Amino acid sequence: MTRCSRTSSNTVASYPSSRARGEYTSPPMTAPRYVLIVNPQSQGGALGRRWTEVSRQIRRQIGSFEEVRTKGPQDATRLTREALRSGADRVVAIGGDGTINEVVNGFFEAGKPINPEAAMGILPFGSGGDFRKTIGVPKDLDQAAHRLASGRPKKIDIGRLSFIGNDGEPCERMFANIASFGISGLVDQYVNESSKRLGGTLSFMLASALAGLYYPYRRVRLRCDDGEPFDTILQVCAVANGRYFGGGVGVARGAILDDGRG
Repeated sequence: MTRCSRTSSNTVASYPSSRARGEYTSPPMTAPRYVLIVNPQSQGGALGRRWTEVSRQIRRQIGSFEEVRTKGPQDATRLTREALRSGADRVVAIGGDGTINEVVNGFFEAGKPINPEAAMGILPFGSGGDFRKTIGVPKDLDQAAHRLASGRPKKIDIGRLSFIGNDGEPCERMFANIASFGISGLVDQYVNESSKRLGGTLSFMLASALAGLYYPYRRVRLRCDDGEPFDTILQVCAVANGRYFGGGVGVARGAILDDGRG
């Protein structure tokens, strides 16, 4: 059985601060400590190849930061937890939606926030940009880094997904954007196995067309909130906290990240 529930957490420092005219706010005594979780394989390895140039761009906007690089699946989750335990104020995911999801999971352990006062940031550099679109982070790296430096943290809802893994053991994952099952899993697999040289949108379009040839409709049993279970046949089911998935498909354009609702 797959179950989703909600919690809340500090999230992306990407919302510009506002101040009333004449209002004075004392500057902070110390700048926040940034730790960047870098996925060098983002955009088919382009981030790793261009990191010297990219890191200069970021440093011009946010100042000094620490960096750690992922080496494989779930590494961003582990590195995020280590950064939070070492006192990081801002943990920033630089990569695509997969990297963002792993960093989100790193903010939690056993379903609870590791450091409720810390915040997550996003710098886009990946094949997918679905969560970025929902929160309004610019695609341009300079603009996104400026937003990160000048913005303020804002709490959003976080989904919690309980499921049985391929090994038969119970698992739990957090998600900030969208959790889905069905053909979307096969689409993601095809995208991740591709070179991604065509960019996010085209990569997802081609993967979706290919997956549609092989993935059949499935009979499933669903239950929404406290309603009665019902049987249906479908290709994909998505639980949306954010608005977009699959390379820009607006599956829930009216979704609001901090309304406490699905």
